[in-house]
Amino acid sequence: MKQTLMVKLVPTTEQHSALMKTMQRFNEACNAIADVAFDLHTANKFQLQKVIYQNIRGKFGLSAQLTIRAINKVSDAYKRDRSIKPIFKSHSAVTYDQRILSWKGLDVISLLTLEGRQAIPVCMGDYQKTRLDRKVRQSDLILRDGIFYLAVVVDAPEPTPDEPNGFLGVDLGIVNIVADSDGKTYSGAQVNGLRKRHAKLRGKLQAKGTKQAKRLLKKRSRKETRFASNINHTISKSIVAKAKGTGRGIALEDLGGIRDRITVRKSQRRQQHSWAFYQLRAFIEYKAKLAGVVVQAVDPRNTSRTCPVCGCIDKRNRVSQALFSCISCGYSAPADILAARIIASRAVVNQPYIPPCAQRGLGRDKLSALAVSG
Repeated sequence: MKQTLMVKLVPTTEQHSALMKTMQRFNEACNAIADVAFDLHTANKFQLQKVIYQNIRGKFGLSAQLTIRAINKVSDAYKRDRSIKPIFKSHSAVTYDQRILSWKGLDVISLLTLEGRQAIPVCMGDYQKTRLDRKVRQSDLILRDGIFYLAVVVDAPEPTPDEPNGFLGVDLGIVNIVADSDGKTYSGAQVNGLRKRHAKLRGKLQAKGTKQAKRLLKKRSRKETRFASNINHTISKSIVAKAKGTGRGIALEDLGGIRDRITVRKSQRRQQHSWAFYQLRAFIEYKAKLAGVVVQAVDPRNTSRTCPVCGCIDKRNRVSQALFSCISCGYSAPADILAARIIASRAVVNQPYIPPCAQRGLGRDKLSALAVSG
């Protein structure tokens, strides 16, 4: 697995200027390469290198390897969508590899710029320091709010997944972002209150429409993104730690394409679509891989409408957002936690949930056959 570590650079004024000039010139070269790639309708980096390598080096004054990195960046961008010409902003990332970047211990890094090699001090936390002894693939020089960072891609070892002793079911929702099958809910009223506050402030700034309002909107957008990422990291870390500590796997709903399938009132669209559930699932999956925990996706259909006692499936079983009450047998429970338990039970045999009463009717032999086929 590849893991990205963010490292802050602490350049002097002269070094900051050299990095800025290199970044701007690099992206100017990328735009020139993109023009040629779009005209020739080719994303093949070797063909582009034959056509424009010498011209780009002479026109923009880039080193040989920076020119190669610029061609590779354009090639990768054009491959994603060949119907449009990629455009690179002046402060887009600069890609470095081992030929033009080297580490001088954990405190200083040597970067190639238009003004030659620069030994630049770095600032990082213990998390990054303990992982920089791994093989470094590439690094991207990034500018955020006037501060340079290095996004370092390293190889992260993946342990062999443990054989799970059951599964921890995870149900994703709106009021409670996550509910697990052990009965714990994550980030409810407090997070939703902050989300409403952010939405209200964002609406005021959008209605104002001035340049200052637009600058504040951009700043607030980054703040909201950091807030959501932090919450998702916290939740995913807790879930993976619980599964690892109890020897279980993690069962998640397979929600691919859910945004295209669901329909909600206009007043509910912001709440329904504003949280980064895909990011949360990605965080759970990669943390689970690093911890050796199995993650299994299950069919999400009727997880919140199925009674675990009598097997009745009916949308009327979901009395409200918070409450499940079976219309057949009267069994009731918190809806999100019940859904998480159904998800966990489906993952055990990798098939639709079979309630206890139905299991008694099937018999031991048929249940064993179902488990094997699952």
